[in-house]
Amino acid sequence: MNNNELYVVTGVTGNTGSVVANTLLKAGKRVRVVIRDAAKGNIWAGLGAEVAIADFTDIPALTKALSGADGAYIISPPKYALDDLFTQAEIIATSFSEAAMKAKLPKIVALSSIGADKSSGTGWIAMNRVLEQYLSQTEIPVTFLRPAYFMENWTPMIKSITQGKLNSFLTPAGRKIPMISTQDVGRIAAEALCESWSNNRVIELEGPTAYSPDCVAIALTQALGITVGAIAIPEPNWTDALSNAGFSAPAFDGFVEMTRGLNSGHLAFSDDVMVDRRKGDITLENIIGHILRSS
Repeated sequence: MNNNELYVVTGVTGNTGSVVANTLLKAGKRVRVVIRDAAKGNIWAGLGAEVAIADFTDIPALTKALSGADGAYIISPPKYALDDLFTQAEIIATSFSEAAMKAKLPKIVALSSIGADKSSGTGWIAMNRVLEQYLSQTEIPVTFLRPAYFMENWTPMIKSITQGKLNSFLTPAGRKIPMISTQDVGRIAAEALCESWSNNRVIELEGPTAYSPDCVAIALTQALGITVGAIAIPEPNWTDALSNAGFSAPAFDGFVEMTRGLNSGHLAFSDDVMVDRRKGDITLENIIGHILRSS
């Protein structure tokens, strides 16, 4: 193992990026984190990471942050409060692709999503598809991670349980879909970043098993000692249910289209036998326990 390798990690103030950086540091790798707010870099400097300050639309700053690295973990954080969030996603994708080429980055692991292979009917996931498209044009070997539904997406629903009712945008309540924890996504991303590959590759990510809203309710029943049932939120009520989410109108529309795609089965893993699929170890019950302890 070459511990002299330097890896750049973006998104360290979020769920997956922080896990990627910590996993690499614990493995003895050199890590450079990229953040916009210098004050948030102090904790990473204390852990032994280099800190680079760059906005994700600042190509010169990104180029400097990526220069000299053996690889980078790249995410494009969505800006749900903006009316032009899809345009902003394209600007970020352009910035990263140009900076990566200027920095002569040897390899990239990019966070994408299940359904990014679809050209329509994907809502928010269209932003991940744009990132894939731009990075694919760089001629840099890229690993596109396409994780399933994040288990942590249940956090606001779990924290707002009333009278034993677990609200769910996913329907029907008994239908199981692949889910994965962001902790597993980050760990697998760090592992992938240390691998060698040529050209571009796709890795689909899922947890140890598929889960349904009913599975979430059963796990909560066991954890809380009260009977919890999953209740589907009717689509006409989605506007009210998300009134405090801070979404712009286009972001809300994107959420609706994405959720319809999940519920219809349109957003699913690829049928391509050449696509690698890896499983995480963390169960939904583990994540629910963590959510409840942090409430």
